[in-house]
Amino acid sequence: MELDLPASDNMNTQENPPSPADRETPVKTSDVYRVEKNLPERFNNPDRIQGYSKKVIHPLYRTTNQTYGGKKPTVHEMPTAFHGDSRRFTEHLLKSGMYRDHGLNTYMDTRRVTTLSAKIESQHRMRYHQTYGRNRKVQSVNTADELKR
Repeated sequence: MELDLPASDNMNTQENPPSPADRETPVKTSDVYRVEKNLPERFNNPDRIQGYSKKVIHPLYRTTNQTYGGKKPTVHEMPTAFHGDSRRFTEHLLKSGMYRDHGLNTYMDTRRVTTLSAKIESQHRMRYHQTYGRNRKVQSVNTADELKR
C-alpha cells in the first residue's frame, strides 16, 4: 500500500535537505537565565555534554541514579554561577613543602633480627662461628679428642 504525497512535500524530504539556518540552534543557559560573566563555556552550552553512562545496563538492575546520569543535561539543570577555588593552599605547599611529623616514635620493635648486617653474618658460616660460636667450637673439638682416647 503506497501513500500518495503531494509533489512539494516529496521534494523537501528527498532532494532538499534542511539548510543550516533552518536547523534549531542550541539553547544556551544565558538565553534562559541570568548568568555570571565568569561562567565557563561548558556550563553555558549543555548540548556539549553527552551524559555520563556509556555502557548498557540490564534494565532489571538499573538504578534511578544510572537513569538520571545517562541523560544529557538541560538548560534548567546547568549552573548559572561558577565559584572556583583559589590556589592559595597549593601555592603555600609549593613554597613551604609538605607537612612532616617530627614527633617521638614510641613503637617497640619486636623483631628478632633488627639489622641487615646481623642477618648476613648469620648466613656466613665462618664469620658466624668466629663471633658467636667460639665456645661451642672449642667444646666440640675437646669432646672429639676425648672420644679418641
